[in-house]
Amino acid sequence: MASDRATAIPRAALILGWLGVTPFAGFAMAIAAGWPRAADTGLRSLVLYGAVILSFMGGVQWGLALRPAADRANLASRLMISVLPAIAAWASLALLPMLAATGVLATAFALLLVYDIATVRRGLAPPWYTPLRAPLTAVVIVCLLIPMAVLVP
Repeated sequence: MASDRATAIPRAALILGWLGVTPFAGFAMAIAAGWPRAADTGLRSLVLYGAVILSFMGGVQWGLALRPAADRANLASRLMISVLPAIAAWASLALLPMLAATGVLATAFALLLVYDIATVRRGLAPPWYTPLRAPLTAVVIVCLLIPMAVLVP
């Protein structure tokens, strides 16, 4: 059982994590407001920002895989998995209409969360990572799904 100190989310991570969610919420609110220009700009901004953050989150897994204490037996597969979020982000930007991209990004964030939780359970990420990531990801997914609820007739 991890100690309270090990599971306590570092203050900087908590603050920066929620600040990182703020643009998702702002863009989703712009879309939900229903103003044509705000909705168009908000959708484009939501997808672009989502792609950047998804790529960043994959990079977190790359960094965890490179730690000296990391599981070297699975290094190649862990590194390959860590680049999948960037590929999904690129595909959502380059190959899909913006509205469809929000669904792809939401799915990718959910799948990455499942993988992140598995890395915590295997002791490859700090115990506080799941309590940080789960609520942040839940809000991000809701924000990414708002355009589908609002813009699809």
